Amino acid sequence: MNTEIQNYNSLQTESDQEICSKLSYLIDENLTHSESKIWHAHPVWFLDGNPIVGYSKQKKGIRLMFWSGKSFNEEKLNVEGAKFQDASIFYNNVEEIDDTDLKIWLKKSQEIQWDYKNIIKRKGELIKIKG
Repeated sequence: MNTEIQNYNSLQTESDQEICSKLSYLIDENLTHSESKIWHAHPVWFLDGNPIVGYSKQKKGIRLMFWSGKSFNEEKLNVEGAKFQDASIFYNNVEEIDDTDLKIWLKKSQEIQWDYKNIIKRKGELIKIKG
């Protein structure tokens, strides 16, 4: 696991550390060809330079966000207030994480992608590149 992400996780409360550790473990396990790093102060995983999934501490809990998640058509992923094509879910306890759901979403994140990597070059226009 990326040491920067381990450091991020270790700075959270005990309960949030459990959530972050489980998320990072499952993401690493299922996105084996991804690059992970702290990006905009939060753990994010990339495929070919395109952000795919990440999480952050927010008032409502730990927010797991999929950049192309709106296109997954998954009922449990919230798209309200989403910018572009993102969708997310909040966790406040490690037991709330459904491994099966997360694995499905991570599989979809590889199959369905919007091109965030080139959004600045396209002056804010987002195009689908996969799926």
